Amino acid sequence: MLEFLLALLTTATVGALLWPLLSRSLDRRDRLEGELAIYRDQLAELERERAAGTVPESEAAAGRIEIERRMLVAGDAAAGVRPLAASEAWQKWLPPALSLFVPLLALGLYLQVGRPGLPAAPFAERPAGQHPAPPQLDVGRLLSEARARLEQDPEDADALAALGEGLTLEAGGTVTQPAIEALRRALQARPDDPRILYYLGLHEAQSGDSRAAIARWRDLEAKSPPDAPWLGVLRAEIARVARAAGLEVPQASQSAMPQPNREQQEAMAQLAPEQRQQAIRSMVEGLAARLADNPQDRAGWLRLANAWKVLGDNEKAADAYGRADTLGPVDARILTDWAEAHVRQLAPGAAPSPQAVAVLERLEKAEPRNALALFYLGLAAEAQGNKPAALQRWKTLLALLPADAPIRGLVEERIRAAGGG
Repeated sequence: MLEFLLALLTTATVGALLWPLLSRSLDRRDRLEGELAIYRDQLAELERERAAGTVPESEAAAGRIEIERRMLVAGDAAAGVRPLAASEAWQKWLPPALSLFVPLLALGLYLQVGRPGLPAAPFAERPAGQHPAPPQLDVGRLLSEARARLEQDPEDADALAALGEGLTLEAGGTVTQPAIEALRRALQARPDDPRILYYLGLHEAQSGDSRAAIARWRDLEAKSPPDAPWLGVLRAEIARVARAAGLEVPQASQSAMPQPNREQQEAMAQLAPEQRQQAIRSMVEGLAARLADNPQDRAGWLRLANAWKVLGDNEKAADAYGRADTLGPVDARILTDWAEAHVRQLAPGAAPSPQAVAVLERLEKAEPRNALALFYLGLAAEAQGNKPAALQRWKTLLALLPADAPIRGLVEERIRAAGGG
């Protein structure tokens, strides 16, 4: 009954709004006035051009006659209100007809396929299963593609990771034993893959080893770039697992260098450059003091290493990278930063230290085409009298460098000095 009354009210409202349109006759006088105004402007413009001499008298006279002829035709066409032609009547009745038809059709469809008698259910009060789910991966396709790739190459790390993820999603978020096996095989080839580390941590959390899961995820958090798309989900999982296990919820900023508030920033802006640098160094030293009390904080050591590197204290940066590496092997990206901290301590032309060589060799193993490793390991080989090894690395580096690379000349000079032509 309520729906019927709403339909009547809607129809009456639309009808009241449309009545002036339906009862209005199509008078052409307004149109005639507009046309005559245009023609008058054209006559005035023509007269100005004739007076200025830009239009000959003969052309001006012909133009005036044509404009006046059009004015007469317009006046004859608007002499009174003509009966509506069939097309004009159709144009008059179509808008109101559509205005009435569309809401009535919508109401009819709603009464037919909708559920008007269903009580309201606010979103917050619905069971969790009734909330709209976010778009999901096509798990079937993910699994079929991963299995097809593994038939071609059983050691394909990316396919193994995809298989582990697909099996987990297929099981409703539970990391099953086949998924664990696939992820562990993938981990051997990709020890720093975020997807593998996330799901292995999830398995540890589901197995009751919440501390191991949090440690693995915190390590992944420390390795991840600041704009990594998975950081939000990762931090939420860390907090969820910590709360469920009754552990202290770790904060991403606990080991980070303290960030000055707005007042402190304004105060620092007023300092001389030397004083500002000292203030920043004090904050970094504060982080180092906290890590001395908590030496197992791998993420903290990595932050400290980056801070020392930014300040130009490469010796302390290299030491902090080494402390982080003892708590868990670092990936190629961090190895590059670590190697840079070592080689920036070298005097021009000096060979890298044994500690630097150890880091550079690990970097070369992880990235055989890494320019930093190729150049400085070549220096190390030359210092040891192994010129063939030095030439091999430098020639590989030269082939990788673009023609306009600034270092290209230096590499060519090294090759010539080593007797490589």
